[in-house]
Amino acid sequence: RLLMDAGIHPKHEGREGLPLLDLVKDTDLDAIALTHCHHDHVGSLPVAIRQHRRAHVFMTELSYFIVERVLHNSVNVMQRQREESGIRDYPLYTHGELDEIAPLFQGYKYNREIPWAFQKSRTDASSPPLEFFDAGHALGSAGILVRGKRETLFYTGDVCFRDQSLLKGARFEDVKADVLIMETTRGNRDVPTTFSREAELARLIEAIRETLKRKGSVLIPTFALGRTQEILAALALATRAGKLKHQPIYIGGLGRVFTEIYDLEAHRANRLHSNLQLHEALNLIVLEKGQAEIMRLTGGRIFVITAGMMSEHTAAHDLAARMMGDERHGIFFVGYADPDSPGGHLKASTPGEPFLFSPSAGQLTRNCEVRDFDLSAHANRDELLDFVGQVSPRTVLLGHGDADARGWFAEQIAERHPKIRVIQPSPGQLVDV
Repeated sequence: RLLMDAGIHPKHEGREGLPLLDLVKDTDLDAIALTHCHHDHVGSLPVAIRQHRRAHVFMTELSYFIVERVLHNSVNVMQRQREESGIRDYPLYTHGELDEIAPLFQGYKYNREIPWAFQKSRTDASSPPLEFFDAGHALGSAGILVRGKRETLFYTGDVCFRDQSLLKGARFEDVKADVLIMETTRGNRDVPTTFSREAELARLIEAIRETLKRKGSVLIPTFALGRTQEILAALALATRAGKLKHQPIYIGGLGRVFTEIYDLEAHRANRLHSNLQLHEALNLIVLEKGQAEIMRLTGGRIFVITAGMMSEHTAAHDLAARMMGDERHGIFFVGYADPDSPGGHLKASTPGEPFLFSPSAGQLTRNCEVRDFDLSAHANRDELLDFVGQVSPRTVLLGHGDADARGWFAEQIAERHPKIRVIQPSPGQLVDV
């Protein structure tokens, strides 16, 4: 029995954000395999291990260097939310518990078969293997192929088929499976055939140049792992090419930690510009606690700051609240922001009209420039639809996307591949594939 990923739902707080782990608490679990270290994929790992202490915990070797830092940061965030918002469930686990379970973690290279389940009654029984395939989404991200005696299953995790600024696209070329579990994040977003990531990056750099020219500051809200390093790489390459002047780039503390890991592990990752060391190419300055609320913003500063959705009590939230009233500044989104988050509220706002930014900031009026750049680390829907044809599964299970995103895939797969069975399982539903 294999558990793949153990995340936290980003829209729910406390125990409501946990997976329905109680449904399998009495199951004799053999292993837990992680696709990558974003919070919605690993945030509940200690809770799952608490229920299944005998289970092996597998991940890629690159995720192995990251996972403990992600989880310890989660404890810090939960402790702060308990104090600031009175969420009594928090923290869901402690620093001490993380230290105790860390020896269970095992990191493996891509494309290596890993035995994961041995019959308890027969020590000589052979185990079915699993294998990690590079997913190109963030450092260490992987799809998981599970080979049984007669059939195979492939779980995409979060995948990006296109090259980013640093990481090369997914290496899923040879994947075939009987059952496919697939993410659908961008199923509700059509991408024009003329779209080019290079052109989108050029638009971003030009928008930064224009903002700095009018003595405004630039805020790019990002997630600490992945988005931050990809945007920093774009800034470094633009600076090297003379398109931006060399100046301080303000980042968050956790973003700096993951940036150093990206630099240190450049030789292990399948990436572009393997000799580009971000901490050397850029003048990175960690924004101190409380500094976002008091520092001068005029004169042209660049902030690449967590959180990507501008959650309350983050530097990105506080900077945005200060910047949005001044038309000189620019706030540039480079990834997804939930419509119900402060970032989503800002994206949907109308210049010159008050809107509710967040409960703590209240109603604000946006006069600054707000732009959205499609630099997602998720595969476009047409790429995933082509991937279904490549894998040629008997059954596809759709997850990790809104209802309309999953619905688009269900309709398109049925039209293009009428013999493939498509399942959209509801939470806790037992599915026979």
